[in-house]
Amino acid sequence: MTYDPVTATAHLRRLTDLTDRLTARLEAETDAFASRRPQDVTASLAETQELANLYRRESAQLKSNPDLLSAAPVSERMGLIKATETFEAVLAIHARTVEAARTISEGLVRTIAQEVAGARAMGTGYGASGRAATGDGRAVTLNRTA
Repeated sequence: MTYDPVTATAHLRRLTDLTDRLTARLEAETDAFASRRPQDVTASLAETQELANLYRRESAQLKSNPDLLSAAPVSERMGLIKATETFEAVLAIHARTVEAARTISEGLVRTIAQEVAGARAMGTGYGASGRAATGDGRAVTLNRTA
């Protein structure tokens, strides 16, 4: 199927705008993590997810219709390429930032759990058989897949 340049331009502009909006959201989230305000990310998480889903659908549609891309003017295609390159760079930084936050959070949880378990085991004394009584570790669980 061949597309006219007006329709192709409209599709490319919509995808370029969506890419720019998603890039801005990821930059804002990265800045929130960098300024130690991860709670700011939670407030806009639904919007970011919706933009990501829209981006996925629009880019899949464009990938399945390569004629649409070729019918658009070169300037529109170059605009989409530039927006996509910027998005990919911001996405890589965002991924590293989120992974660092996850690693830190898991480390804190693991350390706290070890401290609690260690404190509970201390001072339990000896049983009637003369052996050291073991602490009760049931209250503290750590799921490594969380």
